[in-house]
Amino acid sequence: MLQVTKPEGFGNIQLEEVPMPEINAQQIRVETDTTLISRGSELFRRYIMEEAVSPSIMGYSLTGIVDAVGAEVTDYQVGERVMVVAPHAQYVVAEPNTTDGRIVPLFDDVSFEAGTFLPLATSAVAWSDSSGVKAGDTVVVLGQGLVGSLMMQVLRGYNPERVITVDALPLRCELSTRLGADISINADERDPVEEVRRLTDGKGADLVIDCVGGYAGVKSFEQAQDMTRQFGIIQLIALYQQAPLPLHSSKIMSKRLVAGILTDEPRSQIAARALEKIQNGEIRASDMITHRFQYTEAKAAFDLLWNSPGDTLGVLIKWQ
Repeated sequence: MLQVTKPEGFGNIQLEEVPMPEINAQQIRVETDTTLISRGSELFRRYIMEEAVSPSIMGYSLTGIVDAVGAEVTDYQVGERVMVVAPHAQYVVAEPNTTDGRIVPLFDDVSFEAGTFLPLATSAVAWSDSSGVKAGDTVVVLGQGLVGSLMMQVLRGYNPERVITVDALPLRCELSTRLGADISINADERDPVEEVRRLTDGKGADLVIDCVGGYAGVKSFEQAQDMTRQFGIIQLIALYQQAPLPLHSSKIMSKRLVAGILTDEPRSQIAARALEKIQNGEIRASDMITHRFQYTEAKAAFDLLWNSPGDTLGVLIKWQ
């Protein structure tokens, strides 16, 4: 079978022939239909690295059909449609677990393509639960990549007064408005801090969620501190190139900083809620897809995401 690998070298994405994986009594094997590329994790922590990357962490959003079941597995059957947290490959092996949410059966009316968004959607639900958002809040989501877009859509369910999004790419601003943002600010055209202050009569937002990360992440974190109201909340989600972030004590003293997922709810339960949101349209996963590539074009898919962020959002690899 074939799997995506990343040997030594910047952007060195390859397809490698490897033996068909075998299962033990506690495992299942899945024949892949579709995988989703995560721009944050797979580009900034995989693609750009000069050193080789283990194939086991090349991807984590896969859907397909169970094609083999271990003798001791009782929860899954051959032919069942599932989402698996697993890398880009034609076949993957997974071990069922009742709490970690790494294997989730898909509803019949959730497509394989939409199902690939489930791992990120699950995180978006968990982050939203942890954010402190309340009904009637003014919420700002900085960054409208996959994570920021999912956060915006999930937050709509908490009944905020309005959700404002910020991005510097026109396509993402347009998609954000189409997917439910009340206002989307193009940071290349308007100062987002000034605009948020203007929209809130000078007070600032109740909650600012920073999903930018990457090379632009330091600036966005500074902006988050400047656009949050007194006693408001800043939630830090994005990945920042392992660089120190500027935390201004005079700006943060009267605000609350929240980072990560702060919940003890089993991830399997969070995944079930996220899947329902995809099913009922609260999360419009299919509308986030901009490109589809056959598995033989995997390198082209990664290269497009890196070279053309302004033209891409959800980029899928098709394995059938």
